[in-house]
Amino acid sequence: MPHARTETSVGTYESHSTSELEDLTEPEQRELKTKLTKLEAEIVTLRHVLAAKERRCGELKRKLGLTALVGLRQNLSKSWLDVQVSNTYVKQKTSAALSTMGTLICRKLGGVKKSATFRSFEGLMGTIKSKVSGGKRAWP
Repeated sequence: MPHARTETSVGTYESHSTSELEDLTEPEQRELKTKLTKLEAEIVTLRHVLAAKERRCGELKRKLGLTALVGLRQNLSKSWLDVQVSNTYVKQKTSAALSTMGTLICRKLGGVKKSATFRSFEGLMGTIKSKVSGGKRAWP
């Protein structure tokens, strides 16, 4: 079955069977073309109306002091706030905090283990253990 392509009002093409065109009578084709012309005219009118409304919107924003930069800043602030309260961000912050705390605790315990007080305590524990175990010292 042969196919033809017809350009639509928005610049795209629709594929249709040429036999469909052949099945239409001359008055039906004229009627469809008239409807198409009216529809395309409506589209143009709507585009003009939309452009006018966008201009009016811009004027009102300028009068209110809402420039594009202010709007962008507000959007960025809101987005950053949304990120901060998101579960993923909170989990990452918690994970980072716990990791940092764990590292600090390890360093502190390492420092305590090297301190003279801990070594003295360790020696005392070794002495007590050797007395309890009957003179056998397990620690070097």
